[in-house]
Amino acid sequence: MPAPRSTAQQGTGRTAPAEPAATPTADAAGEPASQTPAKPPAPAEQRDAFFDNAKYLAIVLVALGHAWEPYYHGSRSAASLYLFVYAFHMPAFTIISGYFSRSFDLRRDRLQRLVTGVAVPFIVFQTAFALFRYWAGDIPSFTVSLLDPWFLTWFLAALFIWRLTAPLWRIVRWPVPLALVIAIAASASPDVGTELDLQRVLQFLPFFVLGMCLKAEHFSLVRRRPVRIAAVPVLALALVFAYWAVPRMNDAWFYHTDSAENLGAPWWIGALMQLAMFGCSLVLTACFLAWVPGRRMWCTALGAGTLYGYLLHGFLAKASRWWDWYDAGWVRTPWGAVAVTFIAGAVVTLLCTPPVQRVFRCVMEPKMTWAFRTEPRAGAAAPAAGKQAPEKQPSP
Repeated sequence: MPAPRSTAQQGTGRTAPAEPAATPTADAAGEPASQTPAKPPAPAEQRDAFFDNAKYLAIVLVALGHAWEPYYHGSRSAASLYLFVYAFHMPAFTIISGYFSRSFDLRRDRLQRLVTGVAVPFIVFQTAFALFRYWAGDIPSFTVSLLDPWFLTWFLAALFIWRLTAPLWRIVRWPVPLALVIAIAASASPDVGTELDLQRVLQFLPFFVLGMCLKAEHFSLVRRRPVRIAAVPVLALALVFAYWAVPRMNDAWFYHTDSAENLGAPWWIGALMQLAMFGCSLVLTACFLAWVPGRRMWCTALGAGTLYGYLLHGFLAKASRWWDWYDAGWVRTPWGAVAVTFIAGAVVTLLCTPPVQRVFRCVMEPKMTWAFRTEPRAGAAAPAAGKQAPEKQPSP
């Protein structure tokens, strides 16, 4: 996903606008800045450490969730950790994605970035996963369906759809309640098709729309000291509740992939569960963000490569099941589970590093200038009176 940019100050949660306009600078009073002697060029904008740290920690939780899944039916403790993580790790990712989609519109350069940064990786990894499944014997023949996301690629399909709808959410009066109504309607309807994993796209939609409605001060608010202190018992209680819920609750509610009827519940239960899960995920996401460091750390630079870690670790996650890596005796011991946890965290961390990004950038962030028409030159035609020529979007 596109990476955030920030102001020069690190760790405040305050970020620069996603697409800064080319307007004259102004002083604190709002008046145009006076002419001053020429200054050396300002340093390039730095990424916001808080959001990069949050993205890295969230992708580690995604990898840990996949690593703990084989333990689900054999260990109640592992199952409770699994449910606990699944309650908020993808909602947190989706909220952050919505926050950095606030200014998305149908402008040429932004549409190009949507194609090269989301649609192309979706096609490439949908194809790569199909090849991998065929080679591993998981499917009898090699087939690729771009309408049927598999495993991790659903998020790319969802992000593509969500961003295309971003201009709509900026003009409606009550965007989050409307998105919740859509999510509830989806959960109540078993007729929502499986194309593009639409059920999950619609049920996660409120988190994306909420992210679009948030401002920098909201993230600063959850990181205040009283909130951090309150987050500790809340997270502890959530973990205890997850332990209680393991034998009593269908974990499929956390995936948002099925309607209530498909989960064996009446539609009104699905509506209540949508509201309950939305509230629960928001509280836990706030608690998670409260403890995300705001300063630059060793892992901050990895925040730019979270999409690499997200997609690439899927090959190892599936290989571990198909080739029975969890059948080794030591893996099923408590210390083995701890070791698997550290291995999963280390592997996804490695997959987010700059060397891996350089290798796979050609398919994850291709420029593809050959695929788009050349923009008219700036001096080819004078803009109409009172209008500015569109500025070139800075790359993230």
